[in-house]
Order: sequence, then C-alpha cells, then structure tokens
Amino acid sequence: MTLSDADRDLVVAELGRDPTPAEEILFENLWSEHCAYRSSRPLLSAFDSEGDQVVIGPGDDAAVVALDDDTYITLGIESHNHPSYVDPYDGAATGVGGIVRDTLSMGAYPIALADCLYFGDFDREHSRYLLDGVVEGIADYGNAIGVPTVTGSTSFHENYEGNPLVNVACVGLLSADRLVTAEAQKAGNKLVLVGSSTGRDGLGGASFASEDLAEDAETEDRPAVQVGDPYTEKLLIECNEALIDEELVESARDLGAAGLGGASSELVAKGGFGAEIDLEKVHQREPNMNAFEILLSESQERMCYEVTPENVERVQELAARFDLGSAVIGEVVEGNYVCTFDGEPVVDVPPEFLAEGAPMNDLDSVEPVSAERDLPAFDLEDAFEAVVSDPNTASKRWVYRQYDHEVGLRTARRPGDDAALLDVPEADTKLAFTGGADPNWTTAAPYDGARAVAFENATNLAAKGASPLATVDCLNGGNPEKPDVYGGFKGIVDGLADMCRALSVPVVGGNVSLYNDSVSGPIPPTPTLAMVGKADGSSPGLSLSGEGDLFLVGFDGGALGGSAVLEHVGGSDAFPALPEDADAATAVETIRTVAADESTVAVHDVSHGGLAVALAEMVTDEVGADVSVADYVSLFEETPGRVVVETTDEAALRDLAGDVPVVELGATTDDATLSLAVDGDEVAYGAADIADLRDVLARELD
Repeated sequence: MTLSDADRDLVVAELGRDPTPAEEILFENLWSEHCAYRSSRPLLSAFDSEGDQVVIGPGDDAAVVALDDDTYITLGIESHNHPSYVDPYDGAATGVGGIVRDTLSMGAYPIALADCLYFGDFDREHSRYLLDGVVEGIADYGNAIGVPTVTGSTSFHENYEGNPLVNVACVGLLSADRLVTAEAQKAGNKLVLVGSSTGRDGLGGASFASEDLAEDAETEDRPAVQVGDPYTEKLLIECNEALIDEELVESARDLGAAGLGGASSELVAKGGFGAEIDLEKVHQREPNMNAFEILLSESQERMCYEVTPENVERVQELAARFDLGSAVIGEVVEGNYVCTFDGEPVVDVPPEFLAEGAPMNDLDSVEPVSAERDLPAFDLEDAFEAVVSDPNTASKRWVYRQYDHEVGLRTARRPGDDAALLDVPEADTKLAFTGGADPNWTTAAPYDGARAVAFENATNLAAKGASPLATVDCLNGGNPEKPDVYGGFKGIVDGLADMCRALSVPVVGGNVSLYNDSVSGPIPPTPTLAMVGKADGSSPGLSLSGEGDLFLVGFDGGALGGSAVLEHVGGSDAFPALPEDADAATAVETIRTVAADESTVAVHDVSHGGLAVALAEMVTDEVGADVSVADYVSLFEETPGRVVVETTDEAALRDLAGDVPVVELGATTDDATLSLAVDGDEVAYGAADIADLRDVLARELD
C-alpha cells in the first residue's frame, strides 16, 4: 500500500514541499483506514458516550469508568484480524498483548480478558487450523502474563473463510489517583521508551490491516505480523505498576499500530505539542535498521512514557530492575513533530496534521432487503438435534478450558454462563463481563441484528443480577468501497447506537476494522460488543436446581430470521421484531430484578439456538425439565431480551415482571431428562445425550 496521489497532494500543500521517504510512509500508515477511520468516523457520532459514570470516553488508549468515587475500571477492545489469518498463533497472541498495554497506558492493572472469535464453516479443515492456532495463541499469552480470560464467544460462518476475526477486550482496575492519559502534559518533558528492543517485525502493520487479504497473504504478508513475548509483557505490566506507584509517569501510550511513529506523534498531538526524537537512540535488536523501520516497526511489549527530567533516572532504574530495555529518545516541545536519523531530520511535520489531517471518505451505500417468510415443515427430533449440535450453539468448553480463567483470584463465575463475574472488593461489588456478536443475525438484518446484539449482551448481564454500566465495540466489516458492504456496515453502527441509547448504556470506546475482504468475499458485518455491569446483589447460575417451576420472561419476536434452525432445515423468515426502546429497557431492568430476587434459583438467557438450546444448557445430571411450547417458532426463535427462570414463587415472579410477558413453560424433574412437547410432537433427551450432542467441538478437535 502506498500514499494515494490525492493524499500526497494534501501533504505537499501542507508542508510546502515534497515529503521525505520517512514522512511519506508515516502518513501512509497514520492516514490508513486502520488508524484514521476514514470510512467509519463520519458514522461514529451516532454513539452516545457520556454518563455520570464515564471518566474518559472515546479517543484514549482505553475508556475509564467509575465504579465509585475512588475505584475505576478501564475497558478497551481491539481487533487482530488480518494478522490472525496470516499467522494465527502470533496474530492472536499479540492482539492480547496490545489490548493489555492499552490498559497499562491508563495507569490500570489488567484483571480480565474476553475473546470473541469468528471463523469459516467448522467443517472446513482450514477453519479448524485457524481456530486451533488462535486459541493456542490467546491461551499461551494470556496464561503467561497472568490475566484470566473469563468470557467471549466463538462463531462459525462461511463468509469468514478467507478472513477470520479475532476481537479481544480487556478490563483493568485502578484507583482514581492513579489515572494516566495519553495526552502530553508539558514541553521539556522527556520521552522514554521502555520494554523490548525494536526489530523489523510488524513493519507496515497498519497499512496491511487496511487492505483486502490477497490469496497469497499467508506467505507474502508474514513480515507485517508481530511476534509476541508474554514473559516480557509480564515484566512490563509489573514495571508499569511500579512507575505508577511512584508517580513517575506524566502520560503514556503503548506502541501498537504504526509503532513508535504512531504512539509518539499521537501522544504529543493530543496535548497540543510537538516532539524532537533521535531515532538512533531507540534500543534495537537488529543491525542496520533505517529510519522508517525504527519509526514503523510494530515490535511488541513497548511503551512510550512522558517523564519529567528529574524522574528519568528513576524510570530507567525501575526498567533495569525488571530486566527491560529503556532509552531516552527525545522530548516534548512546542512546534513540529521532528525525527532525526544519522544527524539529519527525516520527519518534520505538524503533529496535529499527521494525527488528524486525513480526509474522510464519502462512500455510497445500499440498504439490504429483508427476507419474506417461507418456513418448511419441521421434524422436531431432527431440528432439535441439528440446532443443539450446531458448532455455533454447542459447548465452547474446548475453547475456554485452555484459558486460565481463575488466575488473580477475582473470578466468581467462570466461562460457560451468560456472563462472567469478577470480585471487586475495592468497590464492594462484583463486575459482570460479557462479549460477542452473532453474524447470522447481522447477515439477516444488519440494523436489527446489531440492535439484537446490544440487547443480548445487556440481557446476559441482567441475567446475573447486574445493571449494565458501559460498553465498547469492535466494528468489523468488509471492503467499504462496495456499496452493499458499506450499507451493511452503516446498519450495524446505527443499530448498536440506537439500542445502547435505549438501554442507557454509553458506548465509551471501540475499534473499527474494515477491509476484511478476501477472494472468498466480504465478511458478515460483525458488531462485537464487550459490556460490563455492576452486580451488587445475588447472582443465580444457569443450571436447574429442581426446586422450582420454569417460566419464560420477555417479549417474543415471532420470527426465525437469522436463526440456527433455518440454517439446517432451510426456508426463510424476517428477523424477529424487537421491542420498542422503552420496552427493551424495561425488560432488561425486569430481568435484573428477577435474577436478584430470593425466589429465583436459576436464570439463563434465550438467544443463539432459541429456547431449545437454553433448556438444553440448563439440564444437569440430576435435574431435568418437562416443557411444552405452542409452536416451532416459539422453540427456535432467537429473539434476545428473554430469559428462562426457575422460581419457587410464581406470584412473586409475575409481580416483579409487571408488564413484561411471563409464559409458563413447565416444571423441573428429578429424572435428568429434557422432555419437550411442541404442537403435538414430543421428544425426550437425557442429560448424557444432550451433553454428547453439545460436545461437537471437543469430539472433532481432540
């Protein structure tokens, strides 16, 4: 990828001269889609990002949200999609490393990760190869740095075959007095690079992530993929804590996309300053590196700190204590962003123009067409078994068993439930954490599918007794220059924005990844969310206890569009009708209230695979259920905002639900069997049979 003629003309006009080779490649990367959001930024104003709990919203390395006056969390998300196709292990591992360093930049300590993964059809050997490498990369890196991976999602769809998605989110914890930002504070302060030495890995990663994947990407683009070292990252985490403990950091930025050039120029530009940097001062691990290699290397495990002159020696002492390299590479100044190499200036540009001067794209879009209802005849046994054993709805234990999800001793509810729960005694609360999206929903209906994604994530939190607090998004799309692709992308942005606004959940940050397109075609528009909430009361599990009766709480949507069952039995349908904004907000709050009530003994959200999968996941080796529903749409529709509730007090449940519909489903049993009656048809499956159906990933991959 090279700087376009139009962009080059803008640069020449601003500088009054031709750019140097280093300047040209710096503009190419920082003005790329990956860094500048040229096709998406015009749409992002749709999001509401403010709230009393929001300390820092979009624009920094991570968002900061208050749990109380003294305790903050950070929340961030990023994509490592293209690298994970080229090298699934290192691509995914360095995605974890990058989002953790974004957390460090704010002065926080990372306490939990979420991974949301999307691959081609599970039956394809290449999809399984990518899945295996990505999960291993996440596990090896996250486990080694001691940050638990506690939640996430894994989805399969044919249109990810040529371009998988790896979206990783991180939650950090800090006290209010430890907050640091990525905004330079004062001219005369020094810029100190701490961490690994700089090599030639990851060169041009930002521009690489802004192009469609070519057929030969797995071999030709390998140099653009970074190589991670989790043990150095762990040292960097602890060094960062020590630096913050001693109040040695004025501002910070991790070295991610566009490397040192991106991190240092953005840090000073946000503060309204420039910089003078001597590129030869950067500690290097390879000989004869030139200026652009040093500027744009995306070697991992590196941080750029702004430090007052009197604190530089102590910063370097602490870096040495943790066996990390460090170098004073320059200082914050008034004026331009200037880099020298071999005694000569190779970059001399206005920092704000470099960071914010990229022109936005004005692209054509085409709205998708809704499907009409054309449902086939259903065979209950065939449909149930197909949906429950679908890799998208089946158990993901094969994935999360590879992650250390209890390191750090905060995990109160482990993966496999609607949301993870983390103990935060510093604020006398629990933090609920969930994440994911459903490509079938947003393929069927980008706008309403994205509304459903937001609704489902909020419902996951509410089902564990938590009130949604804030969310970040990772907006993934194909080539935006294709009108149908851009139309779908606009749909997911507006859908997320509208539902999050309806639920009063501020969107406090995020990431955009476009050009996820290959010879296989564009990916489905994929709006991954990572959402957090506070759970101050009781939090029921999803497994049946056998103590109560079963009810469905929430508004049904009356349609099967985007559902797993239609993937297997054929036919078409419109996407389910979601409740109006006020009703959606009422449903989430009602579910939270019901979940926290003492008469509620189990709660599980209804979404992927519908009621059939929700019930299958609730049955245990000791407790079954006898359930009757009116029709096949009721059994398989995937309308979010609904939960199955096991309660010992029906009257209390109906009183708490108010105007939110409550439908009686049946009773728990002591025979460990799920018995279903649907429109005159009946089936029964023992817990062992259900477990076997749901264990498809482990059965096929072990």
